[in-house]
Amino acid sequence: MLQEIIAFGILLIAVGYLVKKFFWKSKKKKDCGDGNCGCS
Repeated sequence: MLQEIIAFGILLIAVGYLVKKFFWKSKKKKDCGDGNCGCS
């Protein structure tokens, strides 16, 4: 029982990390426009 809860918590942390890494950066790039502002 406790092992399942720990495994599920680690899974949630991993999924949250991947969402933060891949989706938040893409939203930031969209706000930049056509790339003329100098952000990369």
